[in-house]
Amino acid sequence: MSRQVVAIVGRPNVGKSTLFNKLAGEKISIVEDTPGVTRDRIYADVDWLNYNFTIIDTGGIEPSTDDKMLTYMRQQAEIAIETANVIVFVVDVKTGLTDSDYQVADMLRRAHKPVVLCVNKVDNREKFQYDVFEFYNLGLGEPYAISSIQATGLGDFLDEVVSHFDEEGGVAEESDIPRIAVIGKPNVGKSSLINKLLGEQRVIVSDIAGTTRDAVDTLVTFDGKEYVFVDTAGLRRKNKIEKEGLERYSIIRTVTAIEKADIVVLLIDAVEGVTEQDAKIAGIAHERGKGAVVAVNKWDAIEKDDKTMYKYLQDVDTTLSYMTYAPKIFISAKTGLRINRLFENLDMVIQNHALRVATGVLNDVLYDATAMNQPPSDKGKRLKLYYMTQVSVKPPTFVIFVNDKTLMHFSYKRYIENRVRDAFGFKGTPIHFIIRERKEKDK
Repeated sequence: MSRQVVAIVGRPNVGKSTLFNKLAGEKISIVEDTPGVTRDRIYADVDWLNYNFTIIDTGGIEPSTDDKMLTYMRQQAEIAIETANVIVFVVDVKTGLTDSDYQVADMLRRAHKPVVLCVNKVDNREKFQYDVFEFYNLGLGEPYAISSIQATGLGDFLDEVVSHFDEEGGVAEESDIPRIAVIGKPNVGKSSLINKLLGEQRVIVSDIAGTTRDAVDTLVTFDGKEYVFVDTAGLRRKNKIEKEGLERYSIIRTVTAIEKADIVVLLIDAVEGVTEQDAKIAGIAHERGKGAVVAVNKWDAIEKDDKTMYKYLQDVDTTLSYMTYAPKIFISAKTGLRINRLFENLDMVIQNHALRVATGVLNDVLYDATAMNQPPSDKGKRLKLYYMTQVSVKPPTFVIFVNDKTLMHFSYKRYIENRVRDAFGFKGTPIHFIIRERKEKDK
């Protein structure tokens, strides 16, 4: 089943971030006893029973307000509601039912999405039993009494959440047509690239950063092959976000588009050069195991000499040091420069992302690698690598059985990865390794 998205919404200061942190298993969101603290939407992956899903923490919804920041936070929550498969509506048993709760409930009913009503801060079941019943008046079904701080009532609540998951409605749909997410900062040329691929003005193109706030799916046919391209809202640096507002809340759409994609095209502005923000955007795709092509756009707009391209390649490899596996091309979405090369690279990455290697051949490579560079040791105990096998694709994932996984230093795992890449390529795709212990007698 594909990954589902669960949005946590409600009035300010009802405990949304505390619940989010408890579900995420770590302190991700800022938790303070002040309304309006959570201004950025935060997301995290959660495991519950056999389900793995993404939760979104949102700022509080104040349905009627003239405050600019609270207005932005309401817009943020609306985007989360739009994107989510299931909505968790958090209310506060100690404050009781408010007019704002009724207004938020009306907003959620209009979304036509499954809603799980969560009554938070129920630290004493017996004391607050009848106060919980009051929330039936919202007309959203059974209220689930929980305490985020004490972690009580979460089991029944999560069972109700996952019961609404739609196997057909997740973020990733199975299809033979490869899905390509076009990602990058605002105004880098994502929409212009898709329009050039289509040969028509399908996506709005503007010099105003952040014009594209939705993720738009577009079917493109090139050389007899079909691809689905997803144009995403650009992500912005925080100092610019503070000034502009709404675009700050588009990150979940970019994350969702990456989740839906097989491959990403990271567009970099040749005029600006590769930036830290490019690295952050690319990092989302890398962490989620997506194949990648790095495309330096607007290459026609800069003055060049015989060293310009070499310098750009160096800068890209330095800033995106974790993504050196991605092929780099220099294009112009405006003129169509090297667009055919983009598709050549995409085809290569699509193939490598789904590449499977026979176990026998893998272990020949592993044997040669350990013979050339002896595994590390600690306090007289040496790491032994018994066996390696591939367990999945998209991205290619391998299990290595060892005698003691604490001896598998990061640098030696990187060495094994490099030897696997030398042998089989895997250009354009991250590869993952899972280290498992096995006693020598069981090897």
